[in-house]
Amino acid sequence: PELSRARVERADLEETITAQGKLEPKEYVDVGAQVSGQLSRLRVQIGDTVTRGQLIAEIDPRIYASRVEADRARLASLAAQLAEQEAQTVFARQVLERNHRLIGEHAVSREVLEQSESALHEVQARANSLRAQIDEARSTLSGDETNLSYTRIYAPMDGTVASQTAREGQTLNANQIAPVILQIADLRTMTVRAQVAEADVPRVKPGMAVSFTILGSLERRWEAVVRQILPSPEVINDVVLYNVLADVDTSDGELMNGMSTQMPFLVARSAQARLMPAAPRRPPRPS
Repeated sequence: PELSRARVERADLEETITAQGKLEPKEYVDVGAQVSGQLSRLRVQIGDTVTRGQLIAEIDPRIYASRVEADRARLASLAAQLAEQEAQTVFARQVLERNHRLIGEHAVSREVLEQSESALHEVQARANSLRAQIDEARSTLSGDETNLSYTRIYAPMDGTVASQTAREGQTLNANQIAPVILQIADLRTMTVRAQVAEADVPRVKPGMAVSFTILGSLERRWEAVVRQILPSPEVINDVVLYNVLADVDTSDGELMNGMSTQMPFLVARSAQARLMPAAPRRPPRPS
């Protein structure tokens, strides 16, 4: 038989666990609407860079603005009624004080004095009721002003518009669940979510070194460190898989959201033995 020969060489040995993964933003926010209405204007598009506090969308504010105006008008009306009741309270108190003086001079009857006392209590009660209504109206006004402010949607963080699920002119219904308008993500640092089999996950630890490649650049390898192992598994076709998260710096812009990755987790390594040169022999000492 023909035999093939190979030169014996020293090399490093590595034990790895290979898993498939996906790239996703480490930090992101799904920006939704807190009030219902028509999305009248969307000021950003997918791929735009936004800063925290930037106006990114507007909902038709006319309904909420009219409620605020109605609340302010009701509050002004209640304030006028309270002023009237306070004036009547002052007058009723003056009448009562005068009847107290006259009762000592036997100028008025006891019945007149009691009627003046009752009149004072009535106007005071109406004034207290108006004060309570004013507090309620102020609370309603504050809530409607808050809803009006929700018609202007601002970016909650610095980042990039990663996705958009609503369009201008679309009616948003926030009565049951907050509808998502778009997603803002910080794409400078991304997370690789790898699915590791249950037989291998005990050997994966936080802080473990991991490298990965992507389909579009197999010759380049990115280095990362395991950040977290999620405790709840996913069962796919009766196979139990655990999500392992590792963060990677993507400031160069080559890695993108949703890319597939091939991830070998370095479990153990054996480095080749290094041959040290022998120490020179010393000449023997004369006896």
